[in-house]
Amino acid sequence: MEKRRLGRTDLHVPALCLGTMMYGDQISEDEAALQMDACLDRGINFLDTAEMYTVPPKPETQGESERIVGRWVASRGVRDKVVLATKVAGRSPAAYMRPEGGETRLTPEQIRFAVERSLKNLQTDYIDLYQIHWPERQVPLFGGLRTGYTHYKEKGVPIEETLGALGELVIEGKLRHIGLSNETPYGVMQFLNAAEKENLPRVVSIQNAYNLLNRIFEAGLAEMALEEDVGLLAYSPIAQGALTGKYLNAANPPGSRKALFNRLQRYETPMTDEAVRGYLAIAKEFNADPAAFAMQFVTTRPFVTSNIFGARDMDQLEVIFSSLEIKWTDEMEKAVNDLHGRIQNPCP
Repeated sequence: MEKRRLGRTDLHVPALCLGTMMYGDQISEDEAALQMDACLDRGINFLDTAEMYTVPPKPETQGESERIVGRWVASRGVRDKVVLATKVAGRSPAAYMRPEGGETRLTPEQIRFAVERSLKNLQTDYIDLYQIHWPERQVPLFGGLRTGYTHYKEKGVPIEETLGALGELVIEGKLRHIGLSNETPYGVMQFLNAAEKENLPRVVSIQNAYNLLNRIFEAGLAEMALEEDVGLLAYSPIAQGALTGKYLNAANPPGSRKALFNRLQRYETPMTDEAVRGYLAIAKEFNADPAAFAMQFVTTRPFVTSNIFGARDMDQLEVIFSSLEIKWTDEMEKAVNDLHGRIQNPCP
Protein backbone atom coordinates (compact mmCIF):
# COMPACT_ATOMS: atom_id res chain seq x y z
CA MET A 1 0.00 0.00 0.00
CA GLU A 2 1.40 3.36 -1.05
CA LYS A 3 2.05 5.70 1.88
CA ARG A 4 1.92 9.49 1.61
CA ARG A 5 3.25 12.13 3.95
CA LEU A 6 0.64 13.88 6.09
CA GLY A 7 1.32 17.58 5.71
CA ARG A 8 4.82 18.48 6.88
CA THR A 9 4.81 15.87 9.64
CA ASP A 10 6.81 12.67 9.98
CA LEU A 11 3.59 10.64 9.76
CA HIS A 12 2.81 8.77 6.55
CA VAL A 13 -0.67 7.44 5.81
CA PRO A 14 -1.97 5.03 3.16
CA ALA A 15 -3.44 6.32 -0.08
CA LEU A 16 -6.81 4.90 1.03
CA CYS A 17 -8.56 5.59 4.34
CA LEU A 18 -11.48 3.66 5.81
CA GLY A 19 -14.40 5.94 6.63
CA THR A 20 -16.57 4.68 9.49
CA MET A 21 -19.50 7.11 9.61
CA MET A 22 -22.08 4.35 8.99
CA TYR A 23 -20.81 2.13 11.82
CA GLY A 24 -23.51 1.60 14.40
CA ASP A 25 -26.54 2.05 12.13
CA GLN A 26 -26.40 0.81 8.54
CA ILE A 27 -23.30 -1.25 9.39
CA SER A 28 -23.34 -3.44 12.50
CA GLU A 29 -20.40 -3.82 14.85
CA ASP A 30 -19.67 -7.35 13.62
CA GLU A 31 -19.66 -6.18 10.00
CA ALA A 32 -17.50 -3.22 10.93
CA ALA A 33 -14.93 -5.51 12.57
CA LEU A 34 -14.71 -7.62 9.42
CA GLN A 35 -14.11 -4.49 7.36
CA MET A 36 -11.42 -3.15 9.66
CA ASP A 37 -9.69 -6.54 9.74
CA ALA A 38 -9.71 -6.76 5.95
CA CYS A 39 -8.39 -3.22 5.57
CA LEU A 40 -5.58 -3.72 8.05
CA ASP A 41 -4.59 -6.91 6.21
CA ARG A 42 -4.32 -4.81 3.03
CA GLY A 43 -2.20 -2.13 4.68
CA ILE A 44 -5.06 0.35 5.07
CA ASN A 45 -4.37 1.33 8.67
CA PHE A 46 -5.96 4.81 8.51
CA LEU A 47 -9.42 5.07 10.13
CA ASP A 48 -11.60 8.18 10.05
CA THR A 49 -14.52 8.87 12.37
CA ALA A 50 -16.09 11.83 14.22
CA GLU A 51 -17.78 12.63 17.51
CA MET A 52 -21.02 13.20 15.56
CA TYR A 53 -21.12 9.78 13.86
CA THR A 54 -23.15 7.55 13.27
CA VAL A 55 -24.77 9.22 10.23
CA PRO A 56 -27.51 10.26 9.94
CA PRO A 57 -26.81 12.03 13.23
CA LYS A 58 -29.17 11.50 16.12
CA PRO A 59 -28.85 11.37 19.91
CA GLU A 60 -29.27 7.59 20.12
CA THR A 61 -26.18 6.80 18.05
CA GLN A 62 -23.97 9.84 18.62
CA GLY A 63 -20.42 8.63 19.23
CA GLU A 64 -21.19 5.00 18.38
CA SER A 65 -18.80 4.95 15.42
CA GLU A 66 -15.94 6.03 17.69
CA ARG A 67 -16.91 3.42 20.27
CA ILE A 68 -17.01 0.62 17.67
CA VAL A 69 -13.60 1.63 16.33
CA GLY A 70 -12.25 1.88 19.87
CA ARG A 71 -13.48 -1.56 20.86
CA TRP A 72 -11.96 -3.06 17.70
CA VAL A 73 -8.59 -1.38 18.27
CA ALA A 74 -8.52 -2.58 21.89
CA SER A 75 -9.63 -6.13 21.10
CA ARG A 76 -7.04 -6.53 18.34
CA GLY A 77 -4.26 -4.77 20.28
CA VAL A 78 -3.33 -2.67 17.26
CA ARG A 79 -3.18 0.89 18.60
CA ASP A 80 0.44 1.24 17.57
CA LYS A 81 -0.36 -0.03 14.06
CA VAL A 82 -3.26 2.28 13.16
CA VAL A 83 -3.71 6.00 12.51
CA LEU A 84 -6.88 7.26 14.20
CA ALA A 85 -8.59 10.38 12.92
CA THR A 86 -11.70 11.92 14.43
CA LYS A 87 -13.44 15.30 14.43
CA VAL A 88 -15.02 17.91 16.67
CA ALA A 89 -18.35 19.35 15.54
CA GLY A 90 -18.41 22.92 14.30
CA ARG A 91 -21.18 25.34 15.13
CA SER A 92 -24.58 23.64 15.08
CA PRO A 93 -27.88 23.45 17.00
CA ALA A 94 -27.23 19.80 17.99
CA ALA A 95 -27.66 20.40 21.73
CA TYR A 96 -27.57 16.68 22.51
CA MET A 97 -23.83 16.62 21.78
CA ARG A 98 -22.96 18.80 24.76
CA PRO A 99 -23.89 18.15 28.41
CA GLU A 100 -24.89 21.77 28.95
CA GLY A 101 -27.08 21.77 25.84
CA GLY A 102 -27.16 24.69 23.44
CA GLU A 103 -25.10 25.07 20.28
CA THR A 104 -21.96 23.14 19.57
CA ARG A 105 -19.21 25.75 19.30
CA LEU A 106 -15.47 25.70 18.76
CA THR A 107 -14.69 27.20 22.16
CA PRO A 108 -11.76 25.97 24.28
CA GLU A 109 -14.17 24.44 26.80
CA GLN A 110 -16.19 22.54 24.23
CA ILE A 111 -13.12 21.37 22.36
CA ARG A 112 -11.58 19.95 25.52
CA PHE A 113 -14.83 18.18 26.41
CA ALA A 114 -15.08 16.69 22.91
CA VAL A 115 -11.46 15.53 22.90
CA GLU A 116 -11.74 13.86 26.30
CA ARG A 117 -14.92 12.05 25.26
CA SER A 118 -13.39 10.91 21.96
CA LEU A 119 -10.32 9.59 23.78
CA LYS A 120 -12.62 7.56 26.01
CA ASN A 121 -14.71 6.32 23.10
CA LEU A 122 -11.61 5.31 21.12
CA GLN A 123 -9.98 3.72 24.18
CA THR A 124 -6.72 5.56 23.60
CA ASP A 125 -4.69 8.29 25.25
CA TYR A 126 -3.90 10.15 22.02
CA ILE A 127 -5.54 10.93 18.67
CA ASP A 128 -3.32 11.00 15.59
CA LEU A 129 -5.36 13.51 13.59
CA TYR A 130 -8.01 15.73 15.15
CA GLN A 131 -10.10 17.66 12.66
CA ILE A 132 -12.58 20.53 12.85
CA HIS A 133 -15.60 18.93 11.18
CA TRP A 134 -16.94 22.18 9.75
CA PRO A 135 -16.21 25.85 10.46
CA GLU A 136 -17.41 27.96 13.36
CA ARG A 137 -18.38 30.69 10.92
CA GLN A 138 -21.30 30.18 8.56
CA VAL A 139 -20.27 29.12 5.04
CA PRO A 140 -22.07 27.20 2.26
CA LEU A 141 -21.86 23.52 3.22
CA PHE A 142 -22.89 20.14 1.81
CA GLY A 143 -24.18 21.37 -1.53
CA GLY A 144 -25.01 24.90 -0.38
CA LEU A 145 -23.14 26.46 -3.29
CA ARG A 146 -25.89 25.31 -5.66
CA THR A 147 -27.95 28.32 -4.59
CA GLY A 148 -25.08 30.78 -4.92
CA TYR A 149 -22.69 32.31 -2.41
CA THR A 150 -24.02 34.18 0.61
CA HIS A 151 -21.63 36.15 2.80
CA TYR A 152 -22.08 36.16 6.57
CA LYS A 153 -20.11 38.75 8.50
CA GLU A 154 -20.51 37.20 11.96
CA LYS A 155 -17.51 34.90 12.49
CA GLY A 156 -18.11 33.51 15.98
CA VAL A 157 -15.23 32.12 18.02
CA PRO A 158 -11.96 33.52 16.60
CA ILE A 159 -9.78 31.05 14.76
CA GLU A 160 -6.84 31.98 16.99
CA GLU A 161 -8.83 30.97 20.08
CA THR A 162 -9.88 27.64 18.58
CA LEU A 163 -6.38 26.85 17.36
CA GLY A 164 -4.91 27.89 20.69
CA ALA A 165 -7.15 25.41 22.50
CA LEU A 166 -6.11 22.66 20.12
CA GLY A 167 -2.48 23.65 20.60
CA GLU A 168 -2.74 23.13 24.36
CA LEU A 169 -4.04 19.61 23.77
CA VAL A 170 -1.14 18.93 21.40
CA ILE A 171 1.30 20.06 24.09
CA GLU A 172 -0.44 17.73 26.55
CA GLY A 173 0.08 14.82 24.15
CA LYS A 174 -3.61 14.13 23.64
CA LEU A 175 -3.53 15.21 19.98
CA ARG A 176 -0.68 14.65 17.53
CA HIS A 177 -1.84 16.69 14.54
CA ILE A 178 -4.64 19.10 13.59
CA GLY A 179 -6.74 19.10 10.43
CA LEU A 180 -9.71 20.88 8.89
CA SER A 181 -12.82 19.68 7.11
CA ASN A 182 -15.41 21.29 4.85
CA GLU A 183 -13.24 24.40 4.68
CA THR A 184 -12.67 27.16 2.14
CA PRO A 185 -9.39 28.64 0.81
CA TYR A 186 -9.94 31.68 3.05
CA GLY A 187 -10.45 29.49 6.11
CA VAL A 188 -7.38 27.36 5.53
CA MET A 189 -5.16 30.37 5.02
CA GLN A 190 -6.51 31.99 8.19
CA PHE A 191 -5.54 28.88 10.15
CA LEU A 192 -2.09 28.84 8.56
CA ASN A 193 -1.58 32.55 9.26
CA ALA A 194 -2.68 32.13 12.87
CA ALA A 195 -0.29 29.22 13.34
CA GLU A 196 2.64 31.25 12.03
CA LYS A 197 1.86 34.44 13.94
CA GLU A 198 0.97 32.82 17.27
CA ASN A 199 3.37 29.84 17.14
CA LEU A 200 0.45 27.40 17.15
CA PRO A 201 0.09 23.98 15.48
CA ARG A 202 0.03 24.07 11.70
CA VAL A 203 -2.95 22.27 10.11
CA VAL A 204 -1.79 19.25 8.11
CA SER A 205 -4.87 18.26 6.09
CA ILE A 206 -8.28 19.27 4.83
CA GLN A 207 -11.15 16.80 4.48
CA ASN A 208 -13.59 17.96 1.80
CA ALA A 209 -15.90 16.27 -0.68
CA TYR A 210 -14.22 15.49 -3.99
CA ASN A 211 -15.30 13.25 -6.86
CA LEU A 212 -16.03 13.24 -10.59
CA LEU A 213 -19.29 15.13 -10.00
CA ASN A 214 -17.77 17.67 -7.65
CA ARG A 215 -14.29 18.98 -8.49
CA ILE A 216 -14.66 22.45 -6.98
CA PHE A 217 -11.68 21.68 -4.70
CA GLU A 218 -9.54 22.24 -7.79
CA ALA A 219 -10.66 25.87 -8.19
CA GLY A 220 -8.80 27.30 -5.20
CA LEU A 221 -7.95 24.66 -2.66
CA ALA A 222 -5.81 22.39 -4.84
CA GLU A 223 -3.12 25.04 -5.29
CA MET A 224 -3.17 25.73 -1.56
CA ALA A 225 -2.91 22.00 -0.79
CA LEU A 226 0.19 21.60 -2.94
CA GLU A 227 1.94 24.86 -2.09
CA GLU A 228 1.24 24.76 1.64
CA ASP A 229 1.41 20.97 2.17
CA VAL A 230 -2.14 20.74 3.47
CA GLY A 231 -3.26 17.71 1.49
CA LEU A 232 -6.82 16.66 0.75
CA LEU A 233 -8.44 13.78 2.58
CA ALA A 234 -11.15 13.32 -0.01
CA TYR A 235 -14.56 12.10 1.10
CA SER A 236 -17.46 10.85 -1.06
CA PRO A 237 -15.18 9.66 -3.89
CA ILE A 238 -18.10 7.72 -5.40
CA ALA A 239 -20.57 10.55 -4.71
CA GLN A 240 -22.52 8.58 -2.10
CA GLY A 241 -22.93 5.78 -4.62
CA ALA A 242 -24.29 7.97 -7.43
CA LEU A 243 -21.29 7.20 -9.66
CA THR A 244 -22.18 3.48 -9.68
CA GLY A 245 -25.32 4.37 -11.65
CA LYS A 246 -27.67 2.75 -9.16
CA TYR A 247 -29.70 5.94 -8.68
CA LEU A 248 -30.23 6.73 -12.37
CA ASN A 249 -33.77 7.59 -13.44
CA ALA A 250 -34.77 8.31 -9.82
CA ALA A 251 -34.15 4.69 -8.81
CA ASN A 252 -34.25 3.94 -5.10
CA PRO A 253 -32.68 0.49 -4.52
CA PRO A 254 -33.70 -1.34 -1.33
CA GLY A 255 -31.03 -1.12 1.35
CA SER A 256 -29.31 1.88 -0.22
CA ARG A 257 -28.56 5.01 1.81
CA LYS A 258 -31.15 6.87 -0.24
CA ALA A 259 -33.82 4.29 0.56
CA LEU A 260 -32.87 4.10 4.23
CA PHE A 261 -32.17 7.74 5.03
CA ASN A 262 -33.23 9.92 2.07
CA ARG A 263 -30.01 11.95 2.28
CA LEU A 264 -28.86 11.97 -1.35
CA GLN A 265 -30.03 15.48 -2.27
CA ARG A 266 -26.51 16.78 -2.97
CA TYR A 267 -26.33 14.32 -5.88
CA GLU A 268 -29.85 14.84 -7.22
CA THR A 269 -29.34 17.90 -9.43
CA PRO A 270 -30.75 18.43 -12.96
CA MET A 271 -27.47 17.43 -14.68
CA THR A 272 -26.50 14.52 -12.44
CA ASP A 273 -27.91 11.69 -14.54
CA GLU A 274 -26.35 12.98 -17.75
CA ALA A 275 -22.95 13.29 -16.09
CA VAL A 276 -23.21 9.88 -14.42
CA ARG A 277 -24.11 8.21 -17.72
CA GLY A 278 -21.06 9.83 -19.27
CA TYR A 279 -18.70 8.56 -16.57
CA LEU A 280 -20.26 5.09 -16.71
CA ALA A 281 -19.56 5.01 -20.44
CA ILE A 282 -15.95 6.06 -19.89
CA ALA A 283 -15.43 3.35 -17.26
CA LYS A 284 -16.92 0.78 -19.66
CA GLU A 285 -14.62 1.99 -22.44
CA PHE A 286 -11.64 1.14 -20.24
CA ASN A 287 -13.13 -2.15 -18.95
CA ALA A 288 -13.24 -0.82 -15.38
CA ASP A 289 -15.84 -1.14 -12.66
CA PRO A 290 -17.49 2.31 -12.38
CA ALA A 291 -16.93 2.57 -8.62
CA ALA A 292 -13.30 1.45 -8.89
CA PHE A 293 -12.74 3.90 -11.76
CA ALA A 294 -14.22 6.79 -9.76
CA MET A 295 -12.08 5.83 -6.78
CA GLN A 296 -8.85 5.71 -8.76
CA PHE A 297 -9.55 9.10 -10.33
CA VAL A 298 -9.52 10.60 -6.84
CA THR A 299 -6.59 8.57 -5.53
CA THR A 300 -4.35 9.66 -8.41
CA ARG A 301 -4.78 13.42 -7.90
CA PRO A 302 -1.48 15.01 -6.82
CA PHE A 303 -3.15 17.08 -4.09
CA VAL A 304 -4.82 14.06 -2.43
CA THR A 305 -3.10 12.66 0.64
CA SER A 306 -5.67 9.93 1.23
CA ASN A 307 -8.98 8.88 -0.34
CA ILE A 308 -11.67 8.15 2.27
CA PHE A 309 -14.13 5.44 1.29
CA GLY A 310 -17.04 3.67 2.88
CA ALA A 311 -18.43 0.24 2.04
CA ARG A 312 -21.75 -1.33 2.96
CA ASP A 313 -20.46 -4.92 2.77
CA MET A 314 -17.43 -7.01 1.92
CA ASP A 315 -18.32 -7.17 -1.78
CA GLN A 316 -18.20 -3.40 -2.01
CA LEU A 317 -14.95 -3.42 -0.07
CA GLU A 318 -13.37 -5.74 -2.65
CA VAL A 319 -14.35 -3.30 -5.40
CA ILE A 320 -12.59 -0.53 -3.47
CA PHE A 321 -9.47 -2.67 -3.13
CA SER A 322 -9.55 -3.42 -6.86
CA SER A 323 -9.41 0.28 -7.70
CA LEU A 324 -5.70 0.29 -6.86
CA GLU A 325 -5.09 -2.15 -9.72
CA ILE A 326 -6.27 0.40 -12.31
CA LYS A 327 -3.33 2.03 -14.05
CA TRP A 328 -4.48 5.59 -14.64
CA THR A 329 -3.55 6.60 -18.18
CA ASP A 330 -3.39 9.79 -20.22
CA GLU A 331 -6.32 8.46 -22.24
CA MET A 332 -8.42 8.11 -19.10
CA GLU A 333 -7.44 11.59 -17.98
CA LYS A 334 -8.44 13.10 -21.32
CA ALA A 335 -11.77 11.28 -21.41
CA VAL A 336 -12.65 12.41 -17.89
CA ASN A 337 -11.59 16.00 -18.49
CA ASP A 338 -13.44 16.21 -21.81
CA LEU A 339 -16.67 15.23 -20.07
CA HIS A 340 -15.91 17.54 -17.15
CA GLY A 341 -15.47 20.38 -19.61
CA ARG A 342 -18.98 19.78 -20.96
CA ILE A 343 -20.69 19.20 -17.57
CA GLN A 344 -18.73 20.97 -14.86
CA ASN A 345 -19.42 20.16 -11.21
CA PRO A 346 -23.12 19.25 -11.42
CA CYS A 347 -23.08 18.45 -7.69
CA PRO A 348 -20.94 21.09 -5.90
